[in-house]
Amino acid sequence: MSDRPGSPRRSDLPSLSGRNGRVGPIARSAAAFDALKHDIMLGDLPAGAPLVELELAARFGCSQGTVREALLQLQEEGLVRRRGHRGTQVSDCTADEAVEMFRVRHQIECAGVLRVLRKPSRNLVTDLKALVGAMEDAAQQDDEMELAAFDRDFHRRLFQDADLPALDPILHRCLIHNHRFKISRSRSERDLVLTAQRHWPLVAAIEAGDGAAAAASLQHHIATIVDFGPNVFPGAEQ
Repeated sequence: MSDRPGSPRRSDLPSLSGRNGRVGPIARSAAAFDALKHDIMLGDLPAGAPLVELELAARFGCSQGTVREALLQLQEEGLVRRRGHRGTQVSDCTADEAVEMFRVRHQIECAGVLRVLRKPSRNLVTDLKALVGAMEDAAQQDDEMELAAFDRDFHRRLFQDADLPALDPILHRCLIHNHRFKISRSRSERDLVLTAQRHWPLVAAIEAGDGAAAAASLQHHIATIVDFGPNVFPGAEQ
């Protein structure tokens, strides 16, 4: 963890991704889910690649039912498509879909942060700082997948205080797709430390209780994840 004074242990971090405490068949399903998600996010399993339950069960040393549960979780996150007799395939990751995902995320989060700052929870800023610290630690260890998981936890923890729980699964899918698209379009080594530190201006605005600054910081944060040009968010400053 971060060596900041008072920094919490990893087990104390607010997590909305369910990465801890798995046992038995649930642990085996989680292991398959995590491994497949890792390979899909990093492009080791490309769009259209078939995922055969029997083969995956042999790979992970578990039952087909356990693999099926992992595939259903991946489907919920939009990373695979299950299509009847065609079986399960890795989903596409297109620019058109990415643009729409960024727009949906922008709408949800920028409206949400204004709701959050009307009545933020007492531990919001502490939680957000801990999660940025965890991102920085993951960056120092060159662990992009762990950084991305904490990044998603950061944005979902912030949105949690908006008290709009029905929108959280939509935001989570947008975050997953955003990270996958960013990784797939990177042509050079990514600066993971900078990726983590991009969250500090947003934390500062939230800590100051400045809704306008927080919304502007969040809008800029989302708009600059990937360079789509000036027309991703019509009517908003880039």
